[in-house]
Amino acid sequence: MEERNKVGARAGIIGICLNVILATVKLVIGFVSGSVSIVGDAVNNYSDVASSVVTLVSFKLAGKKADKEHPYGHGRAEYVAGFIVSAMVIAVAINLAKSSISTIVSGSELDASLVAAVLLVMSIIVKFIMSVFYAKVGRKIGSSSMKAAAVDSRMDCITTSVALLSVIVMMTMEINIDGYAGLIVALFVVWQGIKSAKETVEPLLGSGAEDDTIDEIKDIATSQADVLGVHDIRVHDYGPDKKYVSMHVEIPGNLSLREAHMLLDDIENEIVDKKLASEVIVHPDPVDEDYPGLKELMLKCKEIACKIDSDITIHDFHMIDHKYYVCINYDVLVPYSCDLEDADIAQRIKNELSEECYQYIDNDFRMNVNVDRG
Repeated sequence: MEERNKVGARAGIIGICLNVILATVKLVIGFVSGSVSIVGDAVNNYSDVASSVVTLVSFKLAGKKADKEHPYGHGRAEYVAGFIVSAMVIAVAINLAKSSISTIVSGSELDASLVAAVLLVMSIIVKFIMSVFYAKVGRKIGSSSMKAAAVDSRMDCITTSVALLSVIVMMTMEINIDGYAGLIVALFVVWQGIKSAKETVEPLLGSGAEDDTIDEIKDIATSQADVLGVHDIRVHDYGPDKKYVSMHVEIPGNLSLREAHMLLDDIENEIVDKKLASEVIVHPDPVDEDYPGLKELMLKCKEIACKIDSDITIHDFHMIDHKYYVCINYDVLVPYSCDLEDADIAQRIKNELSEECYQYIDNDFRMNVNVDRG
């Protein structure tokens, strides 16, 4: 983690230095030539300086150890930083759009030169190298703020290219398209800023893990001989290197407490060893497969659920003998795509399954249904 923070901080410092140089050069060119698109591009680079500072601060915060107020650490500071960077980019783009519209209306003069064109070409090359550098660092250390900076640098290549185009058109055809070029740049940057903001906000809102990750976790658990099923896998993201997994594992009810504990420990350790999570919490669901009528009723329950929605699954189906009645418990996992209400699904399964229970249970029975989305 310490090495990761050093790499991120180093990348941030490099970004600050390069962006200050580029922004200053463009600002001078923009004022001398009277180009609103070049001035806007320069201001965009100054916002990149601010975003690099935010990135540095985020790495400093993310590197802090967990404390009483933040038991899961400060890793999400990077996601917040990524969002701030995106918001700054959008704000700059909106101001550029206003300036561009003003230029179109007023018809300002543009003094284009070969020196300006050459410097803009050099700026594009530098920004492209920076985007590759940021992307490489972002992948290496798993940083969303670095990935956002890479996207921003790529967008700068495009915005500077549009500014360069306006200069070339003015030099060769003596047609001033600077205001329109600036407006195109602004709209493009706004779109990319919104896209980048969405990517950084999703982890803060608790986005789910990728299907490949869920499948790998499931494969690890089901590879154990005594595991009968796995469900309710949740990956909680608290920042890079701070992912927590919670899951339910169905195991034979006749396992001793010590055997069950050792089994779950093996699952947890393998998931952590494969770096799929930094911590794993497994809830055991004991299943008594030999209970009279259990298998038959479980199959009936699955058939009923499948008729409602083919993607609904049944988990943790078990029956417990009480003194005067039998308690039937099971979990229903409903896909997010299903439009039916959870309560309606639970009641329908409960009603239809109750009719089947009389064939297998002589005693009175009660039924507990837990519905979850996943």
